[in-house]
Amino acid sequence: MECSGVLRDLLILDLTQALAGPYCTMLLGDMGADVIKIEPPRSGDQSRGWGPPFVDSQSTYFLAVNRNKRSLTLDLKTSAGREILQRLIARADVLIHNMPRVSSQRETGIDAETVIRQNERLIYVAITGYGLTGPWAERPGYDMVAQAESGLMSITGEPEGEAMRFGIPLADMTTGIYAALGILAALLAREHSGRGQVLDLSLLESHAAYLALPASALLNGGELPQRVGNAHASIVPYQLFRTRDKCITVAVGTQRLWERFCQVLGVEDTLMRDERFATNSARLQHRAELIPLLQEILLQRDAETWLEALRDAQIPCGPINSVPEALAHPQLVERGFIVELVHPQLGPLKSLANPVHFSATPVTYRLPPPLLGEHTDAILQEMGYTELEIARFRAAGVV
Repeated sequence: MECSGVLRDLLILDLTQALAGPYCTMLLGDMGADVIKIEPPRSGDQSRGWGPPFVDSQSTYFLAVNRNKRSLTLDLKTSAGREILQRLIARADVLIHNMPRVSSQRETGIDAETVIRQNERLIYVAITGYGLTGPWAERPGYDMVAQAESGLMSITGEPEGEAMRFGIPLADMTTGIYAALGILAALLAREHSGRGQVLDLSLLESHAAYLALPASALLNGGELPQRVGNAHASIVPYQLFRTRDKCITVAVGTQRLWERFCQVLGVEDTLMRDERFATNSARLQHRAELIPLLQEILLQRDAETWLEALRDAQIPCGPINSVPEALAHPQLVERGFIVELVHPQLGPLKSLANPVHFSATPVTYRLPPPLLGEHTDAILQEMGYTELEIARFRAAGVV
C-alpha cells in the first residue's frame, strides 16, 4: 500500500520496549513514518514474552502496539551492532529510547551529546520513569509506580475504599501520546531552525499532568482532593446510577440539563423547586441528600427505558458497556475503529485504529506487528550492506 500519510518521508529509530515508546511510534507509523524497531537478537522487545494471552506464541500485548513497524535485530553490545546503529542515526529524523542510565546510553552510543553531535537535525527522545535530570533521574520506572507516585491513585476509587490503579497502563500510554505530540512539535520547529533537539519525557510527569483540576483546587482553592468514586468532584448529578436491571451513567453538566433531567424523572414540581438543589453549588453542598432521592426514582425502571428518555431530552448518558459491547458500539463500527492486517504467522489480525481522522492525509495501516528480526536483511540491504556482509553479521550474532 502506497503511503500518503503526513509523516511519510520520516525515518524513526525505535529502541524502546514495553509500552510507552512502542505506543508512540505506532501512532507515528500510522501517520506514515518509516519506523524501524531495533530489538536485541533472540529475545526482542520484552513485551513479546508478556502473556498469556498468546496467539500461536505471539503475545497479544506486543501485537496491540507494534503495527506499521519494521523489526531489525541488533546486538548493541557488539562494535559491529553499534556501527550499524550509528549509520542509521546519521540518516534518521527521530531516535527514541527508554534507557534511564546515562552510562548505558553511552555504552550503546545513544547518549544525547554523542547522537546530536553526529546528526544535528535529529529529534532525540528519551522516555524514562523520572526524567533525565533531578535526584531520581536514573531510577527505573513502571506504569503502576507512576500511577501511585503521581497522586492519581489516591483520588481514584470509592470514598471509603483503597486507592485504585486505573484498569490499563495509563501512565505508559499517556507518556507515549505526549512523546508523539512533542515529536511533531519538534519537527515543526526544525523546519524553522534546521536543528533537532532533545525531548525528555517521564512517566511520573506525564501521569501527574492529569492532576490539573485537583491540583488547581488545592493550590488555588486550598481544597484537599478526595476520592468520590463514580461521582464528580465539582458537578452534581454527574455519576453512575443503578436502574432496575443495570447501571447507567448520567452527566448533568449545566443548569438547563438539570431542568430537563428533573422533567424526565417527573420531579419538576418537587426536587427542581427545592432550594437545596436549585444550583450546582447547592447540589454539591447537599449531594448526600439529593443522590439517594434520585437513585430511588431511577430504580423504578429498566436501564434502556431511562436511556431512551434521557437521550430524547438530549441529556448525556450511557450504559456501562463491557469490552465486547464497547468494541461492537455502532458508532465505533461505523467509523472503522477496528482494523485488520494480515500477519505472516497468524493470518488476519485485528487491532484498534488510530483515533485521529485526517481529511487530506489519512492514517494508513500498512504493516502488521513484525516478527522478531523480520526486516533485518531488507533494512541492511537498503543501507548498502552486501549479502555476504549480512551473512557474516548473522554468523557472529550481531543481528
